[in-house]
Amino acid sequence: MPKWGLDLGLAVLLSGVVAGALIVFWFVEGLKQWATKGGTVPGRTRRLVLALSLGATASALISYGLSEADLPVAHASQAALAVLCAVLVILVAGDEGYERIATHRRRRRLRRERLRRHVTQPPGRSFRCRRDR
Repeated sequence: MPKWGLDLGLAVLLSGVVAGALIVFWFVEGLKQWATKGGTVPGRTRRLVLALSLGATASALISYGLSEADLPVAHASQAALAVLCAVLVILVAGDEGYERIATHRRRRRLRRERLRRHVTQPPGRSFRCRRDR
């Protein structure tokens, strides 16, 4: 019976520590964004991916140690947290990658349109004439 108590206690304690650390991290990042009055904070995504990656790695390592110590409930809770952090890393990194690709495509399209307007413009006229305004 004492082993089950230790197992459940470690499961709750370690899960609370990991969840608390992530909550503190998000609170600090929120304070940074609040300080910029809702503006962008440089390196925010990089820090988020790093924190979630470290959380997933730490939870996986702790989970392995708990499985070796034959504590199945604590092992399962840490494994679930590791998977959750890994999924969040994938979602954050995927969203950031999508935004970068979309920005690149938008800039490329605008460059092509600008070049097309410049090439089709009759010689001797400025890029913007009074009729275009």
